[in-house]
Amino acid sequence: MQTLTRFTIKDLPPDERPRERLCKSGPDVLKTSELIAIIIRQGTHGKTALQAAEELLNKFSGNLSRIAGSTLRELSSGIDGIGPVKAAQLIASFELGKRIAGYSEVEKPSIHTPADVARLLMNEMRYYKKEVFKVLLLDTKNRLIKIETISSGILDASLVHPREVFYAAIQEMASSIILVHNHPSGNIIPSAQDIEITKTIIEAGKIMNIEVIDHIIIGEGKFLSLKEKKII
Repeated sequence: MQTLTRFTIKDLPPDERPRERLCKSGPDVLKTSELIAIIIRQGTHGKTALQAAEELLNKFSGNLSRIAGSTLRELSSGIDGIGPVKAAQLIASFELGKRIAGYSEVEKPSIHTPADVARLLMNEMRYYKKEVFKVLLLDTKNRLIKIETISSGILDASLVHPREVFYAAIQEMASSIILVHNHPSGNIIPSAQDIEITKTIIEAGKIMNIEVIDHIIIGEGKFLSLKEKKII
């Protein structure tokens, strides 16, 4: 019986090993496949981690955004050398990248325009495969206090109720809030349900003396402000 050998990055010549190249020259010089190979670390029988990484990129036509938005099952299916554990490592790495692209816990940004909201959340929310409703809690100077996730699933009044929205705002002593949710389809046109929920929350905000500044809908690389469109 033939003995199968597990190939690793260490089987490559030293000057071709991604981790060694990163340490020597920095991450900018590495190809995307090499960065992925460093994350998954080890290959499988007859295949290096670099080869597995290249297969993963080919599976998604070289589209890193599609990989970043994939589920555990999608990443771990069809490629020998990338199972659930390595897929989880990749998902965790992408999630950290999205959060870094969002905002700093140390220096909370000021929010003055819909574009400011998009800069905070676009890189995260554009990849969601179901509707997620978030609320930005702001202080009296429009500085971000916290981003609170209110619901995840089909957006309806039973999931996004004013009491859930304003509970978080009251707990953090927010002066005003901005509503944000995504459309997985990429289409940013607000539905009748979107508008109805927004108006309900605005009316509740008047009673609570907490202003609802805007409602931003995020799609694939684009966004819409209900306030700018004079919908609210």
